[in-house]
Amino acid sequence: MTSTPPLRIAMIGTGFMGRIHSQAWSTAPRFFDLPFQPQSALIVGRRQDATADAAARWGWAEHSLDWRDAVERDDIDVIDICTPGDTHAEIALAALAAGKHVLCEKPLANTVAEAQQMTAAALEASERTGAVAMCGFSYRRTPALALARQLIAEGRIGEIRHVRAQYLQDWLSDPDSPHTWRLDRDRAGTGALGDIGAHSIDTAQWLSGQRIASVSAALRTFVGSRPRRSNVEGLGGSAADIADRLPVTVDDAVAFTAHFDGGALGVFEATRMATGRRNANRIEINGDRGSIAFDFERMNELEVYDATQDAAQGFRRVQVTEAQHPYAGAWWPAGHGLGYEHLFTHQVVDFVRAVAGEQSATPGFAEAAQVQRVLDAVERSAAHDSIGTPVDADPTEGDLR
Repeated sequence: MTSTPPLRIAMIGTGFMGRIHSQAWSTAPRFFDLPFQPQSALIVGRRQDATADAAARWGWAEHSLDWRDAVERDDIDVIDICTPGDTHAEIALAALAAGKHVLCEKPLANTVAEAQQMTAAALEASERTGAVAMCGFSYRRTPALALARQLIAEGRIGEIRHVRAQYLQDWLSDPDSPHTWRLDRDRAGTGALGDIGAHSIDTAQWLSGQRIASVSAALRTFVGSRPRRSNVEGLGGSAADIADRLPVTVDDAVAFTAHFDGGALGVFEATRMATGRRNANRIEINGDRGSIAFDFERMNELEVYDATQDAAQGFRRVQVTEAQHPYAGAWWPAGHGLGYEHLFTHQVVDFVRAVAGEQSATPGFAEAAQVQRVLDAVERSAAHDSIGTPVDADPTEGDLR
């Protein structure tokens, strides 16, 4: 019996995303048949004690404080980037130049220029070494949304007319919630727009098969300063002195309308100040033959409406946990739902299979760079009194898949 060849991973980052990526690399080969055996070889952080603790707790063989160690090592195959956006481009460009495969968290970069540079480097590396580059828009790996994608591609809802998407969180509702790197434009690029709105943009374009062509947008920052954080917990934490405050230099909320290149009209909202909404990532798509609706707070369910039925019309609640549903067959008996962590396991599965050439790496950097151009158009529109603003085109990009 031939053993499965190893795929040696170096992960950059020890925060929230590093924690869940660690779990995914460990879990994926235990539930899915993979062409490579992922090995958690090296974790890279910024502080010695915290990085050593993360390595021991999350099962990494070695740890380092310099990501360049990972890029330069011949015994590392994959660079997994789980750092703030201001470091994505530098790490990814170095990794691709070294012939490494790259999995990069979203949004791809903090600027369009960086995203396009990364896309060009990914294409060159693919042609030169066969390196795979993928961006971590993890919600694509929700079984219910993957099923929605199948139904729409089969024409079940017909010609798409409306796309409405909301991503609602509340972890910044309290004006004294502490400051984090996600509130610093130099590190995060944007606020709710890029942090969670980017997911809605990617999901909407992926499901519909259409690109956003133009937008009219508004951005708001409701709280201009926040206490310096003294303790990290989840996305936020606590502050020892609420009078010691740092400026907020990103948006708290965004709302925009969008015209899609296939004729659909879109309405988008993203906020981290929707009091009472923990992680309401919602999307509804209406066509001339039916509709689909999804809310991540009920992530194992998809609502489907078939307008061609003559009787008993109404939205059907589909529990997406059957063995024939995307990804679900590798897990539990029908009705035993999945959770947030499973999306990242599915992402690892798809990435590893792409490295083996069994499927495409989607979303690739070209798709992620297109999302970056939508983010840029939203910011430009909001800066000019919500004027209708076209999304810049890039003729080097591939088609959406």
